[in-house]
Amino acid sequence: MRMQAALLHMVYPPQCVACDAMVSTDFGLCGACWRETPFVTGLVCDTCGVPLPGQDPGHPVHCDECLTIARPWSRGRAAMLYRDRARSMVLQLKHADRIDLARPAGGWLMRAAQPILQPDMLIAPVPLHWLRLLRRRYNQSALLSAQLARLSGLAHCPDLLQRQRNTQSQEGRNRDGRFANLAESIRVHPRRRALVDGRHVLLVDDVMTSGATLAAAAEACLATGAAEISVLVLCRVAKEG
Repeated sequence: MRMQAALLHMVYPPQCVACDAMVSTDFGLCGACWRETPFVTGLVCDTCGVPLPGQDPGHPVHCDECLTIARPWSRGRAAMLYRDRARSMVLQLKHADRIDLARPAGGWLMRAAQPILQPDMLIAPVPLHWLRLLRRRYNQSALLSAQLARLSGLAHCPDLLQRQRNTQSQEGRNRDGRFANLAESIRVHPRRRALVDGRHVLLVDDVMTSGATLAAAAEACLATGAAEISVLVLCRVAKEG
């Protein structure tokens, strides 16, 4: 197997997943793209994962937004900020059939999720409406959650949640508009209700902006008997400066 892999690399050298430059390992970033990818490190909001200034005080801290908005989940993390190379890769994953990006993204999610992972968690993706799924052919959040489940060894249910209605795009809406657009739009799949009862559910999505989509998904799980909800996103939209 190792010999086959070595021969394959001789014929097809590994390339950076972001720019196609030669790299030393499969599914990696070259040095330049790594520097242009805003991975989240250091002190973060314990609820949404956005970076915060200062040193770790040894106890959970929260951003102003999460102190203002009642989140229906307990803890959250993000692997990257939604800008530069990270934004480009997310858009390629969502709209350019770059499903290969889910594999390295799974590793980045696993690293970000370490502080919030718990035994017996149930991992589930934020769902797409069936019409949008038909057009796109795959749910990028389900690709990400599958990779996280593989790396963590935790249970995974890709169809735990369903979109009850095809909501309009969130683009251009303010925070209140985003929450109103998503209200009661997600439910637990009727045949998956028993999986949720008493469980700690980890919801996975590609991008968090206001948190409206994750809130709708979390509320659906809690209404069906989930004990607790945590959230994990590949990218977090954060205010500049």
